Amino acid sequence: MIGIINYGSGNVHAIANLHKRANIDYFVSSDKNELKNADKLILPGVGAFDDTMNMLKNNDLFDFLNEEVIVNKKKILGICVGMQILGDSSEEGLESGFGWIKGKIKKINTTGLISKPHLPHLGWNDIEVEQVNDLFLKIDLQKGFYFLHSYYFENDNKENILASVNYGGKFACCVNFENIYGAQFHPEKSHENGIQFFKNFANL
Repeated sequence: MIGIINYGSGNVHAIANLHKRANIDYFVSSDKNELKNADKLILPGVGAFDDTMNMLKNNDLFDFLNEEVIVNKKKILGICVGMQILGDSSEEGLESGFGWIKGKIKKINTTGLISKPHLPHLGWNDIEVEQVNDLFLKIDLQKGFYFLHSYYFENDNKENILASVNYGGKFACCVNFENIYGAQFHPEKSHENGIQFFKNFANL
């Protein structure tokens, strides 16, 4: 059973709709007592790094997630800003992230881009798998995924990078450390690839 965390940030309903289409057992909740019953967790995120961290704290979910993920080793998938807050900090704000996957969030370098507007990185982009992982089973890598972001996750350890994307330079778009996964792209906006991605996470 997948627990989709509803704390006020992220495309929760779109994520839920894709789980329904894929026949994946799920529920949506902001209640940590309910979320404890999930086999895996999905942490969405849309907007600014600091706002996202503060919303989690205000909803009494920060300590809960640390316990579930670090102590109980429950699998979690962070999406977009939900991936970025897995890191230590961000150039976008002042708050600290969870620090579960070591690295800093940096603004995309646009000096190599020709077309304007340079930011945000918006729309479909193909991806390159760096490490074989079941998250990418039956995924059309050439079609890739839908992106919407201006910041990226610079990992301290390249072994934590599962896949990369190229936009003004190559950077991580999917990360993993032990039971912790993150996707910079939006599976919920990525049609069949998104459905398959959620299926793959559910089956990990």
